Amino acid sequence: MHTVPLPPAVVQDAVARALAEDLGPGDLSLAAVPVDRDVEATIVAREEGILCGRPFVEEAFAQLDGRVAIRWQVEEGTHLAADGTVATLRGPAGPLLSGERTALNFLQALSGTATATAEMVDAVAGTAVRILDTRKTLPGLRSAQKYAVRVGGGHNHRHGLFDGVLLKENHLAWAGGVEPAVRAAREATPHTVGIQVEVESLEEFRAALAAGADAVLLDNFSLADLRTAVAGNRGGCFLEASGNIDLANVREVAETGVHAISSGALTRDLASLDLSMRFGDQTSG
Repeated sequence: MHTVPLPPAVVQDAVARALAEDLGPGDLSLAAVPVDRDVEATIVAREEGILCGRPFVEEAFAQLDGRVAIRWQVEEGTHLAADGTVATLRGPAGPLLSGERTALNFLQALSGTATATAEMVDAVAGTAVRILDTRKTLPGLRSAQKYAVRVGGGHNHRHGLFDGVLLKENHLAWAGGVEPAVRAAREATPHTVGIQVEVESLEEFRAALAAGADAVLLDNFSLADLRTAVAGNRGGCFLEASGNIDLANVREVAETGVHAISSGALTRDLASLDLSMRFGDQTSG
């Protein structure tokens, strides 16, 4: 896997918030458990997919008890076989049980995003198109979900409103059109930041090119209109297609010649991968 890792502080913060949400002042169910007994548990994949989230699992148990040891059987970003072993864990029963749900929540959700991304990336293999995410993420988990997109072979769009300009329908309406919106953004934005405009028609597309936009997002364009936009893009503006694109039609969209395809579904319509943690027989010992 070749991807930009997450800063440790991002992982630590996300995990700390998740553990606090689940544990509160303490795990009441541990009253029934010999919390210091050394036990072994196994994380198992119940379906195929792409593994993502190892740093979050490691951090969850590290925050609970440094005695928990994890031995991974599958590398981050690689394929999981159905019913295959993902990892084995050994340590005190208390922290293993208390951290089980938090660890699996991260691993299931991020593996689901990485898997969905990998499927879309595979669908456009052989083209030069990049698969991008959007800002349609779960509140508080944007960095984690965008990491999962990278693990799945996709690329990140802007992280937030602070690191990229995307002038959408409401911006254009307030500014009085494409040209004044681009001009205002250009005057207020550092020269190192590109200006992207979202358009909904070929007329708006041509206006964005004339205004000097660095990139144009072609929203809900038909295949024919995408081809027309690509053919008319003689200045080399970066073209991104978006809107109602899924596995059934992403290849056709890619073959129109756009540079990128963005999909909010990768992070918004989350389908977690089915993973479970199984403990060994605890009736003996």
